[in-house]
Amino acid sequence: MGRLSGRSCIVTGAARGIGRAIGEALLCEGADVCFADIDGDKAAEVATSNMASAQQAGGKVTYAAVDVTDRAQVRALIAHAVSVFGKIDVKFNNAGVNRPMNFLDVTEENWNFIMGVNGLGCLIGMQEAARQMIAQGTGGKIINTASVASRQGFDNVAPYCASKFAVVSLTQSGARDLSKHNITVTGFAPGVVATEMWEQVDQDLMEIGAAERPGQAMEDFAAGILKGRVATPRDITGTTTFLASADSDYMTGQIVMIDGGMVLV
Repeated sequence: MGRLSGRSCIVTGAARGIGRAIGEALLCEGADVCFADIDGDKAAEVATSNMASAQQAGGKVTYAAVDVTDRAQVRALIAHAVSVFGKIDVKFNNAGVNRPMNFLDVTEENWNFIMGVNGLGCLIGMQEAARQMIAQGTGGKIINTASVASRQGFDNVAPYCASKFAVVSLTQSGARDLSKHNITVTGFAPGVVATEMWEQVDQDLMEIGAAERPGQAMEDFAAGILKGRVATPRDITGTTTFLASADSDYMTGQIVMIDGGMVLV
């Protein structure tokens, strides 16, 4: 029996990177997991590749395509997971985007795109998961992905920083409101993680003149990490599995930093 046996989980942004690693770690602990992503084909591929490990650990696996900014699609995602698993115990609001622009060049389109996915998408995900958990009457856990960028602003990613500050405040607001329903709301804040998203950010920063060569942005951001290296997705999953498990039942309204000592707060 794993630590999450009998628990049903949804992870958004789960087709790659941190989200995929979160879902796979949950499966290893016996959870039922729905891998959800705007890239439905890739989510299906990830779910299929994890069928054997899910069965071995005693859980189930499914997938769904979802645009987290579309409430109807989020409701459909939750309904799908409930139809497969029978209930939802844990919802990870992990889907996120970034599109670096120099501070004075930030446009309304850039702001709205990033805040829409990272901010509004988190709110909608929290609300719809909570409604399902309240209807079930058994409580639950909502876990949001923040960032080291939720603790201080960086000049070339201002909307991203603002969106992740929003995730922290949504986590606190949700924790206060939902505690009466035995729903905890927590989050985690990664630092520099070697994922496909960082590869795109690296390219974007070169295009806007904020970096001169491939890899420079990650090196610059990582220079002050006390652990002396950037993270891998699996550096994050010990904490995310803990937040999904009964071990964290007395935690709510908190953001756990997992940045290797990049920002000390």
